[in-house]
Amino acid sequence: MADTPNAPPALSTPDTRIFEAPTPITTAETANRSSESELYTTYEIERTVREIRKGRWKRIALQFPDDMLVDAPRVFEALSRGLKAKKKSQAIRKPQKEIVDGASQPIQGSEDADKIHQRVQDLDLAADGEDDAKVAEKLYILGDTSYGSCCVDEIAAEHVDADVVVHYGRSCLSPTSRLPVIYVFTVQKLSLDPVVQAFKNVFPDRKERVILMADVTHVSHVPSLGTALTDDGYSCIYQTSVVNSPASPIPNRSVPEMIRTGEHGLREYCLFHISEPPASLLLTLSSRLSSIYFYPTNAQSPVVSSSSLKASTSLALRRRYALLTSLATVPIFGILINTLSVKNYLHIVDHVKGQIAAAGKKSYTFVVGKVNAAKIANFSEVGGWVIIGCWESSLVENAEFWKPVITPFELELSLQGDGERIWSGEWRSDFNDLLQSGSIGKRSTGAQADGEDASFDGRNDDADGDHDIDSEPESLPPEFDLRTGRYVSNSRPMQIVDSPSATTRSVQAVPKGADSLMKKTPNGLLAINGEASPGAEFFHSKRSWKGLGSDFEIAYDDSSKGAASIEQGRSGIASGYVAGGRSDKR
Repeated sequence: MADTPNAPPALSTPDTRIFEAPTPITTAETANRSSESELYTTYEIERTVREIRKGRWKRIALQFPDDMLVDAPRVFEALSRGLKAKKKSQAIRKPQKEIVDGASQPIQGSEDADKIHQRVQDLDLAADGEDDAKVAEKLYILGDTSYGSCCVDEIAAEHVDADVVVHYGRSCLSPTSRLPVIYVFTVQKLSLDPVVQAFKNVFPDRKERVILMADVTHVSHVPSLGTALTDDGYSCIYQTSVVNSPASPIPNRSVPEMIRTGEHGLREYCLFHISEPPASLLLTLSSRLSSIYFYPTNAQSPVVSSSSLKASTSLALRRRYALLTSLATVPIFGILINTLSVKNYLHIVDHVKGQIAAAGKKSYTFVVGKVNAAKIANFSEVGGWVIIGCWESSLVENAEFWKPVITPFELELSLQGDGERIWSGEWRSDFNDLLQSGSIGKRSTGAQADGEDASFDGRNDDADGDHDIDSEPESLPPEFDLRTGRYVSNSRPMQIVDSPSATTRSVQAVPKGADSLMKKTPNGLLAINGEASPGAEFFHSKRSWKGLGSDFEIAYDDSSKGAASIEQGRSGIASGYVAGGRSDKR
């Protein structure tokens, strides 16, 4: 029989070990570190040093995603050695591949680390001046990005007064607004034989038009894959290249010349994508291409079945359409600004605000870093959210979110009248494309759909100039929730009646000097400074706690009642408070 323990077990760390360093955790990333030559090839040290010297930038910010931070110190040291190397009078050799839109092809094959390091040191530009040579370059590692890792973090780079940002890993290639960027997509290994076999199984017809595309981390394998397929007899293969244009028919990729000239449509082509594409890219291309197939690069074994390679977006599109339809009767929208770097983000914010206001609805603007359900759940009065971000991160699909999160494109569809909202299957995520192409269509209220002469924001000119504000909501057709069938009475709380009587009443709603009073508008909403406020009405009707002193009768205007007497509260420490100056502890 085991001996009975004499003392209870220790369930916490002893006090003597509080300041001791914890045991380092060994992860797969630290255990399988790449060699020196692989590091120089994967992170394109040679090209990065060359472009930094060409731009004469002195303060360089290095932005790494979380999964690449383990290599950040080694990349930092490699770039530092290359930048500190003695500059010669002329460049010894030229780069092996041409740089296209900030991305270069990797060095094929394996090279000795000493040779690569020596070539980095030999890089030079004759245009470097003597003054620039005296100033040493400074490198900064940006560890935690303010927003998504695919976007360039200009905010963190400006904290160190950086001249340029070197962005590593996957990127949405959204145009920046302030700083230049050097994109290093990093080179990932890929065995081409299984990919070629999978392509043959999917496309047995050698004359079928197919577009080859890959994620930016595998884009270097597209030329070799295209060459192998062409040698095997495929005659209608188009190899895409990286272009910095999210508004392109294929976002951030080139398109065939026959599509640009109008000889063929993009719908006549199929897409074969290396690695699983992001959901926003799938939804964007689903209505533009005949079919989409992808080869998963993270699979444990090669995938060759055509059924497992085909991408289907029908369920996702129906889900998105159901979300935007459910927001048609929402009175309050929240605008989530999820970027401060993407070009023209302020223009789309103003555009969205104008659309919501024109629909007679209320909007509140929030600037958030990384969006999660806990952050936006604090604002329960908001019925739906519109996210302003890059074209990849704007698609938020998570069951944990209490209220739907939609894109500016989906907002335009949601604000259309029930008679005009037609779902064509098209889906767009880039808001710059939305600004260039303008509105999806002329939106109207139900009254306009019936032929009545009413503007979208609810204004209705009265010939006599004496319009009754109480009758305005009843003049519009009723609105119903398409999901529940219930009547919605306050879907457009910010409708304003353009009449002298309405102006007089709104001015008289909150008289000057009566800030402590809240008046209700004729439609039943509280008014703040003469403007109807659905948020104030929500707090007034659904919040149980009204603030300090709400359990006492407040009579500010009644001078007959004296002020409340001052009482001494509790004092002391938490282990023993003294109540009201008495010695007994409570």
